[in-house]
Amino acid sequence: MKLKINSKYFKWGLTAFAVIAGGICFYYLIFHISEFIQNIKSLFSVIMPVMFGLIIAYLLTPILNFIEAKMLNPLLDRMKIKPSARRKRIVRGIAVILTSLLLILAIYALVAMLISQIVPSIQAIVYNFDGYVDNLSNWLNNLMEDNQELKNFVLPQVTKFFSSLETWLADTATLLEKSGEVLKTVSLSILSFLKVAWNFIIGFIISIYVLASKETFSAQGKKIIYAIFDTDAANSVLSSLRFVHRTFIGFISGKVLDSVIIGLLCFIGTTLLGTPYAALVSVIVGVTNIIPFFGPYLGAIPCAFLILIVDLSHPMNCVTFVIFILVLQQIDGNLIGPRILGDSTGLSGFWVIFSITLFGGLFGVPGMIVGVPIFAVFFAAVKGLVNRSLQKKKLPLQSGVYLDMEYIDENGEVHKTEEESSDTRQSRKEKHKRIPEGFPFKRSFKKPADNIKDNTKDNHSDTTQEK
Repeated sequence: MKLKINSKYFKWGLTAFAVIAGGICFYYLIFHISEFIQNIKSLFSVIMPVMFGLIIAYLLTPILNFIEAKMLNPLLDRMKIKPSARRKRIVRGIAVILTSLLLILAIYALVAMLISQIVPSIQAIVYNFDGYVDNLSNWLNNLMEDNQELKNFVLPQVTKFFSSLETWLADTATLLEKSGEVLKTVSLSILSFLKVAWNFIIGFIISIYVLASKETFSAQGKKIIYAIFDTDAANSVLSSLRFVHRTFIGFISGKVLDSVIIGLLCFIGTTLLGTPYAALVSVIVGVTNIIPFFGPYLGAIPCAFLILIVDLSHPMNCVTFVIFILVLQQIDGNLIGPRILGDSTGLSGFWVIFSITLFGGLFGVPGMIVGVPIFAVFFAAVKGLVNRSLQKKKLPLQSGVYLDMEYIDENGEVHKTEEESSDTRQSRKEKHKRIPEGFPFKRSFKKPADNIKDNTKDNHSDTTQEK
């Protein structure tokens, strides 16, 4: 007898095999979770260059589209070159080259600024460390002159800490004892940096191929989605992916551009104010500005402290810098940020703080950066499910309708307490007294008295007709 593949016995066997295999996998996951996590980390380590390439290509896509749509295609149109497949390939090749050159120039400018401005600033801070310590000690001494008990407690602790630090740095024996640990740390740091640099280089090469054929990859992805899901589900998946793309690319690219502008404005302002280490301070403020809400404060606080200890004889420099940062953040929050970002997330201030705190606690600084768009997507998904459920029940979708709502009757009409008259409120109270047991699970808003009257009238009319 020939076994048919579509027989019910084959399906039962396949189901049983899937259940047993799932149970084995679940057992392994529960009792070998550490090995499973280690395998996942190894897999991510292997495919890290590919992930770098996809991320770089995704971030460079808006620049590539801008070069094609705003620069190359209008130029070729003015040259009266007709659209064709050959022209499209040429435009894409030139756009990829220009985009790659812009990325290389941006990295070169950043490294050049680090070497020419920031590194000397850090060296100057290390070289003048003893003077800054003396300035801080004198400032604390003058500040606590009137409180002798606090002065006797704080100053010895500060002196002890800096003396120990100075002794550790000057003691050759201690330095030799720690030389192996220092050498190990430096070696691991260099190896980690080289590994990241290698992954970035390979990822950059991969991103060039992805940018050159991004439409092809997009078409193949859509083809796979429509092959797996039915048409309606595939349309929903594509719509959701488009929303995720708009949210992420709008927020991340807008936030990077906003941070670059803020960094440049901070450098111009601190240079005009004569703030020490203007380049270093501006880079810190610009980089931390990528983090929503908390970023400006995370960058401004250490910079203000640095400016204060550099020249304690002029504390107004620190006060001026703080005022300048506050004004700059107001300009960013009310003028620059809304024009660049718009309402790309759709989240209120509370949910922004919540998402930053949650993802920052789970994934650190990267979580604080991408936490807002991730939570915005989750928030939009939940909102869509809630609105879809309300639409099926034919209930209002606007949140403002539910602010002063008392209840919704069986006809879907919303009743509010503040808009009711005294007579209506009194009748409603009498009606609530007749609510049967089991409230709030079985609540009826019908009027029993009206129903009795209507039934009485109907019975009376039926009796009259019979007579």
